[in-house]
Amino acid sequence: MKPKWRLRRWAPLLWSLLFLSVAAAWILPAWLSEGSGLRFEDPKMLLGLLAIPLVVAAGMLERRSSGRMRFPLAAVLAGTGPGWRASMLPVSVGVRSLIVALLVLAVARPQDSTRRQETELEGIDIVLTLDVSGSMEAGDLEPTRLEAAKAVVLDFIQRRKNDRLGAVVFATNAFTLCPLTLDYSIIAGMLRDVQIGMIDGSSTAIGNAVGVSINRLRKSDAKSKIIILLTDGTSNAGNISPEQAADFAETLGIKIYTVLMGVQDEAKVAKGLDFFAKQIFGSQQVPINRELLVDMSQSTGGEFFEATHRRALETSFHKILDELERSKIADQGVVYAEVFGDYLWPALILLALDLLLGLFVMRRAL
Repeated sequence: MKPKWRLRRWAPLLWSLLFLSVAAAWILPAWLSEGSGLRFEDPKMLLGLLAIPLVVAAGMLERRSSGRMRFPLAAVLAGTGPGWRASMLPVSVGVRSLIVALLVLAVARPQDSTRRQETELEGIDIVLTLDVSGSMEAGDLEPTRLEAAKAVVLDFIQRRKNDRLGAVVFATNAFTLCPLTLDYSIIAGMLRDVQIGMIDGSSTAIGNAVGVSINRLRKSDAKSKIIILLTDGTSNAGNISPEQAADFAETLGIKIYTVLMGVQDEAKVAKGLDFFAKQIFGSQQVPINRELLVDMSQSTGGEFFEATHRRALETSFHKILDELERSKIADQGVVYAEVFGDYLWPALILLALDLLLGLFVMRRAL
């Protein structure tokens, strides 16, 4: 027996091993990665993988029988070698092996705890409350306190998945920029357009801002309701004191996370451009009330953060993000989503392709 013929004889097995190896390289890393959350609800069904050798053996027998010729000119025709259609049979056997493997995995009901179904998820309702008073133009957080806050908040929005987000802006007055929504592109677009001077920025009404934020959350059915308050000043306006607003939030089970933007009573502020188009900075008194923000966060079960520079601001939001993720897991427990479709649909598509291959390419009868 020639080596070339011996290789052809084992072609179905080789193609099957190739297809199964590719499938394993696709599936196994997700299963073996730390925290993957994958499991099988009916692991006993995985015994069906033992049918794969039978599929390969049947394919090898089919190829062997298809090579037998019972015609007078069999010797002459056999010398020409198998045609290109016959050479597709080992590929078909490999495809069938992969189909069986995928169907068995689907029947075993794979489930993933990291891919939770929206209908089973109860996210967190979060209102981002942003100070846009004139002092937020200070440049101790580059390029300004407001622009630094916007950049970090936009990154925070991109990291949310199933939480409803809303936005409130305030200075002398407070108003809702965006109600609670799952459309993150809308709220992100609105926050990008926020600028100093869009409302009277001569003073800061922290109590009113928290009050408006509470109104956005008051009718929420979410188990976790959060206000993230970013401000750089003390409260010197409004008809609701910050302490009263914090008491209302505590009564309604709303946590307030406060972020103090800068810690200096005197900060540099952009004054314009000089003759050479370089930014001119001056100084401005910016009274702060660190104790107030600490008390507001602690009384409601939230946390206080101090952003003395851009990196500290980013770190603060990463800590808030981690805190909210832990809160979500504690509220929800572990919820597994059915992911058998990830294996069933590829199997059905391959099955259809194999049938088409047999009918129109290999001319195989059903």
